[in-house]
Amino acid sequence: MLSARAAIRALPTYHPPLAGRDGLRLDFNENTVGCSPRVLECLRSINPEQLARYPEREPAERAVAEFLGVTPEETLLTNGVDEGVHLLCQTYLEPDDEVLIVVPTYAMYKIYAVATGARVIEIPAGECFQFPTEDVLSRITPRTRLIAVANPNNPTGALVPPEDLLRIARSAPQAALLVDEAYFEFCGQTILPFRGEIPNLFVARTFSKVYGLAGLRIGVLIGGAQQMQFVRLAGSPYSVNAIALACLPDAIADQDYILRYVSEVCAARELLQDTLQSLAVPHWPSHANFVLARFNMPDLPLSLRRRGILVRDRSADYGCHGCIRMTLGPRAYTEKLLAALRETLPQPAVAPAQPQGAAR
Repeated sequence: MLSARAAIRALPTYHPPLAGRDGLRLDFNENTVGCSPRVLECLRSINPEQLARYPEREPAERAVAEFLGVTPEETLLTNGVDEGVHLLCQTYLEPDDEVLIVVPTYAMYKIYAVATGARVIEIPAGECFQFPTEDVLSRITPRTRLIAVANPNNPTGALVPPEDLLRIARSAPQAALLVDEAYFEFCGQTILPFRGEIPNLFVARTFSKVYGLAGLRIGVLIGGAQQMQFVRLAGSPYSVNAIALACLPDAIADQDYILRYVSEVCAARELLQDTLQSLAVPHWPSHANFVLARFNMPDLPLSLRRRGILVRDRSADYGCHGCIRMTLGPRAYTEKLLAALRETLPQPAVAPAQPQGAAR
């Protein structure tokens, strides 16, 4: 009888709640207003002949490399950041190798690693979801082959200082260090300038968040040219579709649009965090386009959905019992969320117990 590999049968299941997403979508950290008008113009200009050809990624890779200040040899466009994570696992992991991740974090790091037969070591985040640098360093062994860090982290919004990431990379030269900067634009901190000093460093960026191209599925993986030649071998030459490749140069060219949206999100983030503090709702300072808060109200996501607002229940994540993650967008969207929260929270408000170190 045909049977899937044991590693596949043991995979944890990722169930994104995508069905019936009508209303104000504050549940998936997407751009809440959509892509640049220049992207829409590009979409209108696509002709049948372009769709009949296999996609050619090199021109778009050159444009992205120039935009990021790296070389095309260091740059690989991927089918979202997910494919970049998958390719790193396929390139560097053998069965029984070790992978380090700090939890809670993005679930697909574990899923792609486990699929190779590697052993995933989950290291709990520190107090107030701080990154436990010393704990990570203490778990590095000769069998460590991949360390995956979301920076800022999802779902907590926490940020790791560059010097901590460099210490980890230098302490594990036999391992690939993936720094996933999917939310880079909302914090401005990057480790990308250090890529020339750290041959085992890989940086991932996405065009699904601030650029509003989640539906086109396109990201980029950057690493040393010598290592990237092997990562390319593990992937398909046609994994990024022609429409995404055609639109990407226009998306990155419209930085005025991006900067306006980032400014709106950052202002909304401040508003949401200040209001949560006034409502005595425990939450954690975020460097991304979302805020994680502990309401301890299991029915809250459904109550908000009935009011036309979607948020993400993160209670199943490590250390996140009773927590809801709320995506940010323009101020008007955040004000609508806050109005719904005020209607839903118990009145008169009773201050819940604070996690130590959480913002008030």
